[in-house]
Amino acid sequence: MLRRILAVIAGIIVGSIGIWLIERVGHSLYPLPAGLKPTDMEGFKTYVENLPFMGKFIVILGYALGALLSGFVATKVANNNKPTAAIICGIIFMFFTIYNMVVLPTPAWFWVLGIAVWGLVLAGYKLALNTNKA
Repeated sequence: MLRRILAVIAGIIVGSIGIWLIERVGHSLYPLPAGLKPTDMEGFKTYVENLPFMGKFIVILGYALGALLSGFVATKVANNNKPTAAIICGIIFMFFTIYNMVVLPTPAWFWVLGIAVWGLVLAGYKLALNTNKA
């Protein structure tokens, strides 16, 4: 039981790092406005609303990488060949994604991809199983 809990925690940490890395790339391509403070939610909403398609799509790419990494790491740490830890990671991330989409102005396509992309935790799970066979 402890190993499965640690698997979910490890999956969440590694998945979060993957998302953060891709979002850093996005912020370097589409920098935040000068003087925007981290606590200025209205300013950040305006930034997101005016972000071009590619700026928003980079966030989806970050979610995709996070999902793959999360599913892979959770499966490896759980070491029980079951998708449970990967699925739990995907569900947790999906709730955070939905929260972000409710709080920030996001278009319909972002909602569809933002939810669907978390199914990639199962691809990470399968990848982890395949590396066990090698």
